[in-house]
Amino acid sequence: MGDVVTFSVLGPVRAGTALGPVPLKGPRHRAVLARLLIARGRVVPVDRLVDDLWERPPKGAVPALRTFVSDLRRALEPDRAPRQPARLLVTAPPGYALPAAPDAVDAWRFEAAVAAAGDLLAAGAASPALAGLEAALGLWHGPAYAEYAGQHWARAEIDRLDELRMLALERRGEALLTLGRAAEAASGLREHAAAQPLREDAWGLLALALYRAGRQGAALAALREVRAALADELGVDPGPRLQRLAADILAQAPHLSPDAAVRPGLDAVAGPSSAGSAPAGPPRAGPDLSTAFRGPGHGPDPAGPGRGAACPGPDPAGPGRGAASPGPDPAGPGRGAASPRPDPAGPGLAGSAADGLFGRDEELGRLVGLADAVAARGRAALALVSGDAGAGKTALAEALSRRLTARGWTATWGHGPGHDGAPVTWPGGQEPEAAAGDPAVARFRARRAAVARLTAPAARGRPVLLVADDLHRADEGTLELLAALVVEAVPVLVVGTFRATEITPELTAALARFARTEPVRVYLGGLGEAAAGALARTVAGAGLDASAARLIHRRSGGNPFFVRELARLFAAEGGAALDRVPAGVRDVIRHRLARLPEPALTVLRQAAVLGRDVDPELLTLLTGDEAAVLDGLDAALTEGLLTEEGPGGRPRFGHLLVRDTIYGDLSALRRAHWHAAAGEALERLRPGDVAALAHHFARAATPATAARAARYSAAAADRAERGSRPHEAARLWRQAIDAYDRGTPAEARGRLAAVMGLGRALAVTGHLDAARRLRAEAVAAVRHLDDPDLAATVLAAFAVPAVWTRNDDDQLSRQVVEEAERILAGPGALRPEQRSRLLSTIALELRGTTTGRGDRAAREAEAIARRTGDPALLAFALNARFMHTFGRAGLAAERAALGAELLTLAAGNELVTFEVLAHLILMQAHSALGEPAVADAHAAAADRLAERYELPLVAVLTQWYAALRLALDGRAAEAADAYRAAQVRLAGSGMPGMADGLPALALLTLAGDGAPDGDFGPYEPWARPLVLLARGDRVGAAAALRAVPESPHDLLREARLCLAVRAARALDDQALLARLRAELRPAAGEIAGAGSGVITLGPVADHLAQPAPRPS
Repeated sequence: MGDVVTFSVLGPVRAGTALGPVPLKGPRHRAVLARLLIARGRVVPVDRLVDDLWERPPKGAVPALRTFVSDLRRALEPDRAPRQPARLLVTAPPGYALPAAPDAVDAWRFEAAVAAAGDLLAAGAASPALAGLEAALGLWHGPAYAEYAGQHWARAEIDRLDELRMLALERRGEALLTLGRAAEAASGLREHAAAQPLREDAWGLLALALYRAGRQGAALAALREVRAALADELGVDPGPRLQRLAADILAQAPHLSPDAAVRPGLDAVAGPSSAGSAPAGPPRAGPDLSTAFRGPGHGPDPAGPGRGAACPGPDPAGPGRGAASPGPDPAGPGRGAASPRPDPAGPGLAGSAADGLFGRDEELGRLVGLADAVAARGRAALALVSGDAGAGKTALAEALSRRLTARGWTATWGHGPGHDGAPVTWPGGQEPEAAAGDPAVARFRARRAAVARLTAPAARGRPVLLVADDLHRADEGTLELLAALVVEAVPVLVVGTFRATEITPELTAALARFARTEPVRVYLGGLGEAAAGALARTVAGAGLDASAARLIHRRSGGNPFFVRELARLFAAEGGAALDRVPAGVRDVIRHRLARLPEPALTVLRQAAVLGRDVDPELLTLLTGDEAAVLDGLDAALTEGLLTEEGPGGRPRFGHLLVRDTIYGDLSALRRAHWHAAAGEALERLRPGDVAALAHHFARAATPATAARAARYSAAAADRAERGSRPHEAARLWRQAIDAYDRGTPAEARGRLAAVMGLGRALAVTGHLDAARRLRAEAVAAVRHLDDPDLAATVLAAFAVPAVWTRNDDDQLSRQVVEEAERILAGPGALRPEQRSRLLSTIALELRGTTTGRGDRAAREAEAIARRTGDPALLAFALNARFMHTFGRAGLAAERAALGAELLTLAAGNELVTFEVLAHLILMQAHSALGEPAVADAHAAAADRLAERYELPLVAVLTQWYAALRLALDGRAAEAADAYRAAQVRLAGSGMPGMADGLPALALLTLAGDGAPDGDFGPYEPWARPLVLLARGDRVGAAAALRAVPESPHDLLREARLCLAVRAARALDDQALLARLRAELRPAAGEIAGAGSGVITLGPVADHLAQPAPRPS
């Protein structure tokens, strides 16, 4: 294989050399490679990789990750000598890095080509720019990181590459226009603009291309199209540039002629996700500055630039600043650059995290790009950064300041005052008073003097960054000063920050004036899940698990201040505290609520009772005053407490914490009253919305609403169960039981149905011990009821898929079978579906038995189910049939056929748990048939479904299967380690029927001629002869072998027979060998024990063969 490895990510993730593709094994191997490539040579910690690869990391996740890395290293560096350090995929504490060459990854080459093309276009070299862009666009073979588009860790990088691709398409259009190929440019830009209906630069270039191609009408039609799209989707008009272009086309302005230069489509391009870190520390102080509009007595801001970043408490007028991490890197600025640095924030976050930010790569990149343009052109420019309180506006400006001061810029900060309408405070001395005379002349001269001082370093050739923080509190004079600054012909970048929900009339007027300069506008919304999780971990530490991080993101809406406060709450009190609103957040939200008029606040309180999503129609029914509702919602929208979502602009609380604060401040009595009223209104408005009705009547929590709470909760739980949402179903069944217990009198039938429903949900979600206790409670209850119909319903209600052929609770199984047989033999008539379910239940409880009753019950249940045409009934019956396909050895092919039918049935009818069961049956059957690739595919499919629907017990079985695969490959030592790791998870799974004796049996199968002792549980009779033989006790072994009973009819039947064959061979018991071989012969083509999906003793044929004669 060639030495140079290249990587392709602009499409499916691949690796290759000059000799061809590099085999990358399975999807998780490729995921590791993709994750490291996204980090761009930075170290990704092991715990971050584990969290990214598995939504719920298994116990053996770290060893599995090491296996993936080892496999990748062998694939990427096949000629590396043993024990030589890896050169490409390196270990670097606390994780791994892949420091590929800049030209080794197609995405990086693409990025460089787009940047080079921009430079060439700026220099007037359109022809080489076009050639470079077309070559770069040819690198794309599908969506970037195509297999991982749904993964949170890839989303930011995918979005960035998509943005770069759009920029490349637009620069290609610019190049074609410059070269006079307008028709060709229009053809390419039409497709691009249609795919991006809100991208103004694309539509502007398209309109210009059409105009230059002699199609003025089509150009104007394109501009009308984008104007309509912007109005419909965003409620805004096109920007100034598009509006000028439309006017110029109508006027046939000379500068639009083909020989005129093309104005670049975008101001700046987002920097790479791996942007290097800038030195830490505060921005460099600028010259002695002050505003011309500050009156006497106003001193400088004592906090200086960057204030608020280190302050742990909230601003009394709003949240603290942004997404900055709690403190600086203890290593200090600029240290550690010689080795790869960890990527704590996850993919796409490294550059910002190094600047004390998380998840703001794109925004920071746009500002850095604008700064580069300012330095290159020598003219001032303006960037406006807006967002909610706590969104990280100041933190973003601080990160930009660090970046630019590291490049030699001078940075000066002006901070908004503590109250509205006062001038921004710049560090430095007082502005000298204006000379007496005409006030307008005086103000003009003072302003010019301030501009001169603020731009003095720029006039000397040193670019200047001026940050005007909190413009929503600035006075008119300060805003006029900024308007004067941004038109100066000096390299000055002005960055103004303001809260989008607190725009004053003065700021509104200033924004209108600023629009003429075409500022870059950056709006900071909530952080993505990965970035919020990374920020939260800097506060709460590594103990913050993935599920807690997701909850913090959901409750905070990604607002960095809220994220930090929730993370502090987690660090102090643990995960259970995350349902509360942190005190600092609550104080800030209450301050914002206090600005609402009382009628609007009442409406918002009632809206909080309805939930995060606000239904105006239901709210009007609840309040009885449509005008008050509309006024109240408008006020909350203006304040930023609500947002509008979706095409219809449906209102919802911008953050769950806002809703929870309002709801938590209501008295319990008022909450209950409004919930009851909401439930009654909803019954009239949408009687089929059983989940919402259950929620409101359950929260009303009164005896009067108990019956409706129970009825709707049970209906919602049943719907959740049918929709494969078992965790939601469990919550709703519990809610139904609580409501039944509040009612007077309690209804036995409904409550028992809810108990069995909860048992099913708990079993599916991995709480088997609790599920068995509930089932035993229900079975005991029906034994004392003279109601055969209710008893039949309850007994048959535990329709939970099962794959292991040994019961977990033999006593409970006997009770269920006795009661079911009693009902079947009784005088009462049963409905066909009741009879089928009872028979399937009997068959499942009789798994592994040898009487034949279970097999007969399963076959009758199957026949009835086929006649009814009920898919769920048939799936349950096929599960029962599977449990009795062990009447003799060698029936793996029959189980494969049954599994295939069940898979088709379940997948076609959205029976997810039975679909998982089918994959597990097929995994077992194809293992027995010696078809590991097919078995692997079914194991992977079961894992995918389990991850999607949060079914934790599936991983217990597939982890044992992974150990079996190592054993099948002859990797005994690795298999032994894998079995020990699988034992840990199995021990806590609530499956004693599987766990009892299996770990010792698994290690015995790996022992070859040896036989380690252990707790073999029910497998003791078959293991004991081999253990005694290993000790040299042939007499004891022979006695133990004679005492071996008939094997249960279950998954391990062939394995037990082969263990007996081993002992009989060693003892030369020919009579027993003959009998055992006769029983085994139907399985001659199978792998012994592998049909269990957990162990193997090798091919059955090896145990049927006669041993070589001993030498005389």
